[in-house]
Amino acid sequence: MTTVLHINASGTLTGSTSRAATARLLEDLAPTRVITRDLAETPLPQVDETWITTRLIPQDQLTSDDRAVLALSDDLIAEIQAADVIVIGVPIYNFAISAALKLWIDLIARPGVTFRYTSEGAIGLLEGKRAIVAVASGGVSVDSPADFATPHLRQVLRFIGVEDITVHAAKDVVDQAA
Repeated sequence: MTTVLHINASGTLTGSTSRAATARLLEDLAPTRVITRDLAETPLPQVDETWITTRLIPQDQLTSDDRAVLALSDDLIAEIQAADVIVIGVPIYNFAISAALKLWIDLIARPGVTFRYTSEGAIGLLEGKRAIVAVASGGVSVDSPADFATPHLRQVLRFIGVEDITVHAAKDVVDQAA
């Protein structure tokens, strides 16, 4: 039984290469369950001072108000925890990831929940998961010197414990399907 968390980070709802690529990747995976998080259709809020300070409160000291502040973050993390595979459609906007994807990252990177610090450095807590990333760009090649999106996303995924990461140029995935 395979559960996939499917994240669409493109602001373009129709005609998006990253969306077409992740749809194709999902066909190939044929998961038994798909959890879809579309960051354009359901935008995420920006983190603020309240959220930033609340995320540092130990779980056993959270008030009901604190839990409400962290509720969306908890939901996003639960989606990742439930997934065996994370499929992310990533557009490159101005050499980097979309603001929507950055907001998702900000909300799921939580100390003590998805990573922890040790004397040897950070340790990701979401082990045993696989990530498949489809990167779309009109002018920046994946892993070229001007691609700041792909290295950033690899770093974030490793930081939270996802070590098995495959990156595809979205155009290549779409072209193979044609």
